[in-house]
Amino acid sequence: MARVVSVFLPTLPTDRIRRADPSLSPDAPMVVIARSGSKRWVAAADRAALELGLRVGMPTAKAQALVRGLTMIDADPAADLAALERLTLWALSHYSPIVAMDPPNGIVMDTEGADHLQGGEELMLSGLVNRLRGRGLSARAAIADTWGAAHALARSKDRETIIIPRGKTAKAVNWLPLSSLRLPVEVVGSLRTLGFATIGDLAATPRPPLILRFGPEVGRRLDQIFGRLAEPIDPIRTVELVEVQKSFAEPIGARETIEKYVGRLVRQLCLELEKRGLGVRRADLIVHRVDNTLQSLRAGTAKPVRDIAWLTKLFRDRIEKIEPGFGIEKLSLAAIIAEPLVEVQSASSLIEEQVTDVTPLIDVLGNRGGQRIFRVAPVASDVPERSVQRIAPTADEDGATWPMHWPRPSRLLALPEAIEVIALLPDHPPVSFTWRGKRRRVKRADGPERIFGEWWQRSSEWIAVRDYFVVEDDAGERFWIFRSGDGLDAETGSRKWFLHGVFA
Repeated sequence: MARVVSVFLPTLPTDRIRRADPSLSPDAPMVVIARSGSKRWVAAADRAALELGLRVGMPTAKAQALVRGLTMIDADPAADLAALERLTLWALSHYSPIVAMDPPNGIVMDTEGADHLQGGEELMLSGLVNRLRGRGLSARAAIADTWGAAHALARSKDRETIIIPRGKTAKAVNWLPLSSLRLPVEVVGSLRTLGFATIGDLAATPRPPLILRFGPEVGRRLDQIFGRLAEPIDPIRTVELVEVQKSFAEPIGARETIEKYVGRLVRQLCLELEKRGLGVRRADLIVHRVDNTLQSLRAGTAKPVRDIAWLTKLFRDRIEKIEPGFGIEKLSLAAIIAEPLVEVQSASSLIEEQVTDVTPLIDVLGNRGGQRIFRVAPVASDVPERSVQRIAPTADEDGATWPMHWPRPSRLLALPEAIEVIALLPDHPPVSFTWRGKRRRVKRADGPERIFGEWWQRSSEWIAVRDYFVVEDDAGERFWIFRSGDGLDAETGSRKWFLHGVFA
């Protein structure tokens, strides 16, 4: 069963304008004004304007009367649609093979078979919303069994993320308002006049009278939201995207047949990439079934490749996840991320030392999902927790190294953990300390190593100090601990102790 994510961007036009014009005050309320002849109304409003009582559809004169100093910008539907398209293409490359625009302010994705690459549905949704927030965009995201349900929940609830368990869609949407059904405004108004308030009220009414009065659209939307009628997502594609397809006169379903045609599509894709001097970094296989539903498989590589045998293996290892149902009528394979690929002649091992290529192992582990493959690299920072960054496993070495004046632990904690310490201030190491409920007696110690805060970047660290010690307990285990402050001046730190790392 498909799992559909609907992303709602309630203030997309105003967010786009603020990003394009940094001179605009981030706190001043803003609305986007649409025109039709002599009529002018609010087409979009930012969060500040909404909190002041302005609403979409409100006449411009009324909005000006309610809020003094209101910033008004003329609507630009083409620019808003272009911004939405860029966001959709970004989601296509990061989250799912099946992503489409849901105008005017939404994105829809089928994440079946792709959410495990993000650590599961909960981590995927929270990460998606946080990434959009980092881009200056407010967003709400919902996941359900159908497009209609996810669309309705994202726009009807105030929570940033909503996850409806499999098979619970009907219960979740019954109490949603009629406006969530994606029906014309006049139809919704007429239904409310007749006494219908929620989707459940409408679903419990006999269908023939509704069709006779309002046409088939009401029934179609109800069937779509409850999953009785398929609503396939047409994936977004660009002119530059390299894609190959194979349609079948008779549906296929046997594993051996699917494997054969996947291998042929991989060969065609690699030939097209070779013509453009490109290698694939991420490829999506879309399976079109005869019941008007889609399935997808995604394969990624650590570096650009055009190796037909290797790409074929990456897809064949996961073909068992394809459920052909009543048959497959079309297969399409697209290089979602392609990068320039320059062929390099391999040197003889008689001339220079041969380096083992570990990228195949990285590809296998990365396509299993559930975890991200990365390397750690140095960062120019005196503060230990800021001196490490995650980089791609195949990134080039930049020559940077960590300072080795003092020993550093093999395991650095993500955040220092508070410990209870018995020590003589200001410069003596601890006599004992308690970490995670276990008391340890210190037998040997070295230090202190004084580390100052990054005062040139953070005013709060203007006079911040840490004194680090390498200590060894009576069991022979070694730890990296520090005292916040110099032990004398309270302004330099709290004088509390923390454990920051463990030596091998």
